[in-house]
Amino acid sequence: LITDLHDPYLMKDMDKAIARIEQAIERNEKILVYGDYDVDGTTAVALIYSFLKTFYQNLDYYLPDRYKEGYGLSEAGVQYAIQEKAHLLICIDCGIKSNDLIAFANNHTIDTIICDHHLPGEALPPAHAILNPKQSDCPYPFKELCGCGIGFKLVQALQSKLNPGSDIHFQYLDWVAVAIAADIV
Repeated sequence: LITDLHDPYLMKDMDKAIARIEQAIERNEKILVYGDYDVDGTTAVALIYSFLKTFYQNLDYYLPDRYKEGYGLSEAGVQYAIQEKAHLLICIDCGIKSNDLIAFANNHTIDTIICDHHLPGEALPPAHAILNPKQSDCPYPFKELCGCGIGFKLVQALQSKLNPGSDIHFQYLDWVAVAIAADIV
């Protein structure tokens, strides 16, 4: 049941992620939503981008070329963020092991929010916020969300902050279901 969904703020760094998105909106900063090229990543990008687009226009997205850029956050993707003058990069279904690329983005005044469900490495990237229930110190009770599921939790938290009582974010659950099936999580 919808009422059984866990509170998104149980996820470590959710408060930091929401505060940074609110700051970007207040300052009219460009937000770039970056996702992996697979079904989980593309549905997650579609979910977050579509939700944000309903009330914020200074927004772009980037999906890497599978053959030229490979899996995960790519240098070409960060270069695109720099070229497009993005101030906030939201990585979906990737980024948890992209320490050097996140540092590179930081050096170009781009903050990063990582929404990833893959196992973290020994050292976490220097992101502004990391939403990943598989972090050892994350109290979120369900550890097996797909990337799109984490994106949904971000949207759920943002919706509760910007428009409490509204349930418009539930319209995106079909994409989460597709991502769960495709990613076999």
